[in-house]
Amino acid sequence: MERFEKLTNGVSRIYKNILKIKKSRMDSIGLKGTHVMCLHYLSISKDGLTATQLCEKCYEDKAGISRILSELEEKELIFFEQNHNGKRYRTKACLSEKGKETAKSVAGFIEEATKEAGKGISDVERKIFYEVLNRIADNLTDVCRNLEN
Repeated sequence: MERFEKLTNGVSRIYKNILKIKKSRMDSIGLKGTHVMCLHYLSISKDGLTATQLCEKCYEDKAGISRILSELEEKELIFFEQNHNGKRYRTKACLSEKGKETAKSVAGFIEEATKEAGKGISDVERKIFYEVLNRIADNLTDVCRNLEN
């Protein structure tokens, strides 16, 4: 039980702090914490991303991504590629010039938070931590898949 408590309490504390940081930083530029990851992934994509691709990268459901993209479009931070059939299904979202500038600010927030979170951790410790964290995430994904069978 101690391992369970350490894992769940540690992950919960990290997640809640990340949410608080996202909210604070994004409030300062008139956006929501939910916009962070979409802006991040769109900023590192050369050709834009579809809603489905963003769902996979952000671990969000389609309704959430659709809402986020609508909000970003409304704020003129993204645009959708022209589609021959006039539908947005499978159409890529791309950052506008205003979106690219906003994404740079978001990248600065991310860099600052990541640097602060990693204080006192060596490169070797960081590498091991991420390897272990991803292994735990993969193992729990397998557990969840087995629950569905």
